[in-house]
Amino acid sequence: ENTPGVIYIGRLPHGFFEAQMREYFSQFGDITHLRMARNKLTGRSKHYAFIEFGSGAVAEIVAKTMDKYLLFGHLLQVRRIPAEQVHEKLWKGEGGRFKVMPRNKIEGGMLKRGTTREGWEKRIERETEARTKKAAQLKELGYDFQ
Repeated sequence: ENTPGVIYIGRLPHGFFEAQMREYFSQFGDITHLRMARNKLTGRSKHYAFIEFGSGAVAEIVAKTMDKYLLFGHLLQVRRIPAEQVHEKLWKGEGGRFKVMPRNKIEGGMLKRGTTREGWEKRIERETEARTKKAAQLKELGYDFQ
């Protein structure tokens, strides 16, 4: 088989990241793509990854050999993914270091900047609408607030 083969690897232990996976799985054959799923907020591993080998036969051998392999106290789950099930954007974000967005700094900057007069008026309008709607619902139930 000269067509590339993709495998899914689940239950990856902590510390077994992209560099270690590339080093370990390259013993089976050429790795064309490798992508580990990571949390967008923290950048930490989601403990599963996808690897594409240059040959489908190699991918099949890896799936059979490494399935239920005990690695650092974790039993790996390795499955071969059929070519028709491989999403075209599977390898998006592959390679390179994962950079965590400093969301707290971004949010803090937005709070420091404040808002415009129109923004405040819009907020107040939305709040009064919500309160009148809630008061109407409560009045239907028999509660009367003034």
